Amino acid sequence: MSTVELRHTIIEMLSKIDDTSFLKAIKTIVESKANEDVYKLSDFQKKRIKAGREQVKLGQTISNDALQKEIKQWLSTK
Repeated sequence: MSTVELRHTIIEMLSKIDDTSFLKAIKTIVESKANEDVYKLSDFQKKRIKAGREQVKLGQTISNDALQKEIKQWLSTK
């Protein structure tokens, strides 16, 4: 059975169910799958990403090795 056929069969079967609590449970499952690939960013996160991209454009970057050294130094002062 193809995905389209399976989807059609499920829709037909669901249209015959009157159990509200069961349908709500199915809705929750479907919503979790439908939203699985969507990640919503806050305005703060969007601003930080934009700022980071600007820094890259301006060449304001450091190597991974330099970053690791900086992190080790920072952690050792805590």
